[in-house]
Amino acid sequence: MLPEHPFSLPRQLVGFDPRRVPLYRFDVVVVGGGVAGASAALAAARAGAEVAVLTKSGLERSNTQWAKGGIAAVLGAADSFADHRADTLAVGCELSELDVVDTVVRGGPSAIQRLLDLGTSFDRDDSGAIELGREGGHSHARILHAGGDATGFEIQRALSKGLEEHERIATFPNTFSIDLLRCRDGAVRGVLAETERGDRVGFTAGEVVLATGGAGQIYRETTNPVIATGDGVAMGLRAGAHVRDMEFFQFHPTCLYIAGAARVLISEIVRGAGAVLRDRSGYRFMPDHHPDAELAPRDVVSRAVAQRMAETEDTNVFLDLAAIEGDAHALFPSISRVCSFFGIDIGVDPIPVRPGLHYMVGGLEVDGDGNTSVPGLRAVGECASSGLHGANRMGSNSLLEGLVLGERAGTCAAAESRPVQRGDLRIDPEADCPSRGSIPVNLPDITYSLKSLMWRHMGVIRAKDRLEESLPLLDLWTRATLELAPSAARSWELVNMLTVARLGVISALARTESRGVHYRSDHPEMHEAWRAHTRLVPVAHQGRELERIRVERVPVAAPVEPLARPEAARAD
Repeated sequence: MLPEHPFSLPRQLVGFDPRRVPLYRFDVVVVGGGVAGASAALAAARAGAEVAVLTKSGLERSNTQWAKGGIAAVLGAADSFADHRADTLAVGCELSELDVVDTVVRGGPSAIQRLLDLGTSFDRDDSGAIELGREGGHSHARILHAGGDATGFEIQRALSKGLEEHERIATFPNTFSIDLLRCRDGAVRGVLAETERGDRVGFTAGEVVLATGGAGQIYRETTNPVIATGDGVAMGLRAGAHVRDMEFFQFHPTCLYIAGAARVLISEIVRGAGAVLRDRSGYRFMPDHHPDAELAPRDVVSRAVAQRMAETEDTNVFLDLAAIEGDAHALFPSISRVCSFFGIDIGVDPIPVRPGLHYMVGGLEVDGDGNTSVPGLRAVGECASSGLHGANRMGSNSLLEGLVLGERAGTCAAAESRPVQRGDLRIDPEADCPSRGSIPVNLPDITYSLKSLMWRHMGVIRAKDRLEESLPLLDLWTRATLELAPSAARSWELVNMLTVARLGVISALARTESRGVHYRSDHPEMHEAWRAHTRLVPVAHQGRELERIRVERVPVAAPVEPLARPEAARAD
């Protein structure tokens, strides 16, 4: 029996009375406009639904935009669905759900075709065919890129244009989603949000799809943009949704490290093209850790870099591009521009790098259609735990997941949406609202303290004593923010960050083994008993305020039948 943990949290961050708040009625509301959210919205609209897309910043500012790697899909003649599945399962360390892997892998070619239909421009070879590259963990060249290292930007551009031009989709940028609106039976039927003018507005819908991205901002070192604060997971938890595998935070091994500057991802495509990792003395250390050296899975490379930094007592290692064939500046233009600002010529100078938080593998527990444990609520993309990635996400699979499962969730949401009446919504004018005190609270200081604590105690390498030290601090900071901070977006966002951080620590304490991106120095081996998911179940006091988290161990589903090699799995 796994232990329960105290977890005091209101079900709503602000009061809600549908008689006093303007309500906009839609069939489907999607929170988030990245690859998963945009795919869900477009699919729902194609199925005939009236759709609202809420984004807390501009429509094109998302985690997708910052994806400098590529998107994986079986398009090459030598590749197969079976090979892509096998690679994904190997990297996932026996925690991937095979039916979900099959769905996503099989959906690759049609997902790419949808992007092409929207006007996405992928890199092509001299013959005009889409150029395919290879990255770590992939046994074949199956990675599509755009602009070399600007794939996410190009995909987001095409999807955002599709959203803006669709007659059934209304976009609401710069709109902060605060709470999910619930009916008396507990079903989710909308979103309470604050517009850029500061107005509180309700968006009602028969189905809500959360696609809010990850939570990289809970870490001091991260490749994620400032909007990645775990809002979807926190909102879903407060509404009663189950959360899964929150111990699995993936670190990217190569982030540009310049003291005082924001961390910039140096994409895996650079290592795929032949770049190698060296310490300050010039020693290439990755062959000591894995047969695939720099193309080993990201968790292996991240731990090797962290270990080498500790051994050499240095703040970083170096990525050497000297062995790359061709002009590095032309191959990686955005990386070249960023590095040149700091006086680094990537054609000559090694790039100082260190690991940074890159991807939240866990999230709201969902099935293949995006359903959470709460009726009316779906989740897709990085804020969801679909079972695709298992214990370690394989590079370039996440954009594919967002396209395939986003499409599926949107289609199902449109089919199952039902009209919502004002009287259906639960009235909570003040009951769940925290009190606001007069003692000053320093939100920037709490935010910085959170980031530093997570980097030290929930970083690349964890241990029981440091994890246990974290929970009382996280609980205190949460209570201080709830009770003393002003009721404003910066406070709600910090509560969401602290919520996700607490969930991560609880999951990391529960999993007494090392698997994938979760490494416990006090439990360095992988154990068959833990070939299971960690499910976190919120327990509410009399159906109202959350009071504790129950931890469950859920076995991985039984295997599905092996995939046959497809005869036609290519798009040109």
